Amino acid sequence: MARASSGLSALLCAAETGRPDASEALAWLPEAPAADLLPLAESLTLAGFGETVTYSRKVFIPLTQLCRDVCHYCTFAKAPRRLKSAYLSAEEVLAIARAGKAADCKEALFTLGDKPEVRYAAARTALDAAGALSTLDYLARMAKLVLEETGLLPHLNPGVMDAADLRRLRPVSVSMGLMLESASDRLCERGGPHFGSPDKVPARRLATLRAAGELGIPMTTGLLIGIGETRRERVESLLALRTLHEAHGHLQELIIQNFKAKPGTKMADASEPPIEEQLWTVAVARLLFGPGMSIQAPPNLRPEGLASLVRAGINDWGGVSPVTPDHVNPEAPWPHLEDLARATHAAGRDIVERLALVPAYAAQPEVWTDPNITRRVRRFSDSRGFARPDRWYSGAGCELPPIAAQWSSAARGRDPGSAAPVQAATRPTQARSSRAGAAGISAIIGAARAGHALIETDIVRLFSVEGRDLDEVIAAADQLRHESVGDTVTYVVNRNINYTNICLYHCGFCAFSKGQGSKDLRGPAYNLDLDEVARRTAEAAAAGATEVCLQGGIHPSFTGETYLNIVRAVKEAVPWMHVHAFSPLEIQHGASTLGLPLAIYLERLRDAGLSTLPGTAAEILDDEIRAVICPDKLRTDEWLNVIGTAHEVGLRTTATIMFGHVEGPVHWARHLKRLRALQERTGGISEFVPLGYVHMEAPLWRKGRTRSGPTFREAVLMHAVPRLVLHPLIRNIQVSWVKMGADGAALCLDAGANDLGGTLMNESITRAAGGVHGQELNAMQLQALARRIGRPARQRTTFYGNPGETPATWVMRPPSAAEPALAMAD
Repeated sequence: MARASSGLSALLCAAETGRPDASEALAWLPEAPAADLLPLAESLTLAGFGETVTYSRKVFIPLTQLCRDVCHYCTFAKAPRRLKSAYLSAEEVLAIARAGKAADCKEALFTLGDKPEVRYAAARTALDAAGALSTLDYLARMAKLVLEETGLLPHLNPGVMDAADLRRLRPVSVSMGLMLESASDRLCERGGPHFGSPDKVPARRLATLRAAGELGIPMTTGLLIGIGETRRERVESLLALRTLHEAHGHLQELIIQNFKAKPGTKMADASEPPIEEQLWTVAVARLLFGPGMSIQAPPNLRPEGLASLVRAGINDWGGVSPVTPDHVNPEAPWPHLEDLARATHAAGRDIVERLALVPAYAAQPEVWTDPNITRRVRRFSDSRGFARPDRWYSGAGCELPPIAAQWSSAARGRDPGSAAPVQAATRPTQARSSRAGAAGISAIIGAARAGHALIETDIVRLFSVEGRDLDEVIAAADQLRHESVGDTVTYVVNRNINYTNICLYHCGFCAFSKGQGSKDLRGPAYNLDLDEVARRTAEAAAAGATEVCLQGGIHPSFTGETYLNIVRAVKEAVPWMHVHAFSPLEIQHGASTLGLPLAIYLERLRDAGLSTLPGTAAEILDDEIRAVICPDKLRTDEWLNVIGTAHEVGLRTTATIMFGHVEGPVHWARHLKRLRALQERTGGISEFVPLGYVHMEAPLWRKGRTRSGPTFREAVLMHAVPRLVLHPLIRNIQVSWVKMGADGAALCLDAGANDLGGTLMNESITRAAGGVHGQELNAMQLQALARRIGRPARQRTTFYGNPGETPATWVMRPPSAAEPALAMAD
């Protein structure tokens, strides 16, 4: 007994640090009590997935219920005489898919029997009538139809296939599934549940899974427990799958499904496995595959045991349909999604929607999907590979998603002296089974509030929060904003002057610049002369502006003298006007064309009247991402060098991030860490400005190479997390009403932001990308926005001071024909 205990302890230690050896697993796991395995299995799950349990919102399409196999527990497969037709017609398939799309499903699950044409003349006749060579040929056509007509992502369960079959289906599917069920040949012998079912021979199923791995196809597989197998055979089955996964990395999830006895089958009177056996198997799967494997248990087959399954190591409920029944288990209806969410919360977890492709694979669609599918996955995904939870898009004027009302309501009831809402939020308040994740978030928040620099993984965790942790981060950011800068919302009255949209560079996110290949993008090319720059400056002053913000493309004719002349034109028109101008890219271009060191050139600009620099062109300060979205632009170190040098010569700057395209939370973390390090050294950054990627007209999005901008959750977090991460070095977090809209901006002011930026007057860069929020919000509108959330507002200067009296001795220049004069702000 002591030796057995010692052997199991050694195996558990191995599971905690890596994957246990197969021989050790077979020696000790079959006899191991579930109670000894579950605590470690749960801790591994929390390490890999946190307190998130995923599900896929799907529609179930039973293409054919004919099958050449005769599994003794199956009611899905039926004889032709029991079916209205051998196959669903194209019209029937589309009707189901469209109902799924109307219910906001993302997955179309095609389930069908194995090669029924081999057994049934009715199948062959139906295929001939449809002009299909085989069931798999017909499946390929129907999957393509659903993909093209509805946009749903097909997940296919066609049964045993060879490499040619897999190649044919890959371009019309996001992933495929084939349950191993068991690797035991014994179950295929006479009297076994798989006797008479040639496609259930383990070697054939493993061969299909191996071929899929060689082709890089993500596969869902797993075990069906309780059909006569032993615990040792379950371990052997899991080890066989692990060997395939170690070779190809393509098993995206494991299903541990419990057998359900069904009337009318040969196993109608067989005993169903007790929940203890399923818990044991889930835990063993987690120990053998480690923290990164997605492990699923269908919630409709064990509705009374959901919390126990969570404890055992599952992190996924699989596909759940709000439209169609589970045709494989019709006696077990899907739980309502609201009920499943409540049960998941009661188990101490947060439920999050995913695609048919699990998040780790959806985050790399270029690796795991056919190019025909890749662009669709990106457009359905958020930054972590989860399904986009809403239909809100940056700059698009969308209605705020339902979660916004909850956050806004919580903010209204929040005590300024507390980081938590006064009244209970709408989320359940049951205690979590393990507070490790929550305590970790609280500890990270505490370190940030104390002013400590956070490590990269902690920042990633802040960006990855869901549920109650998400509420906690938002509340903490809002409280820290209150403590750091008070409740007054600030704004500057300014005007944007984008003097040219002609640019030598080819940034894949930019719909503003004009150059070769961009004639189909919004608006004509233009290049303002200095008189027009001066006129617009004077007009801005007349409208009450204290700042002009000048940026443009890198025109082929521009040199460092061009930028000096632009500054001089502004100062000659309105000597007291604050000149906030030139991205780091423009500064570097200007310096290089004159052959001057950056510091000397910046000093010349400063002496000519440049007051501050916008910290734009930052995008994501990580060269891995810049190589994709702006390969010919500044490198990360070059951007930091320009901004740092500006600070050294006495020019303060802002700092920005443009997020929601090809990057993820780890890149956001690196960006913030680099900004914090720069600010520690120079202290010259006045504010941090998140800028959500506006995708609609962006060249890379049109080519299918980016996501569709940030989700609303990500956009709000991009204001909350920097408030924590950059504290106390950067005190001002600005929300862009151009990207968020007025309602979204108001919510961000309750999530860590304290500044609304500028009135802008002629914002054109976001509009060129498809943004619809207009070119200006005047001072009265910004004040009204603040009043809506019960906060005072005041106009500020660029340096966050109070505006003084501005002289008005200049003469208004006549408006140009290119642009009408602006109305005076009230």
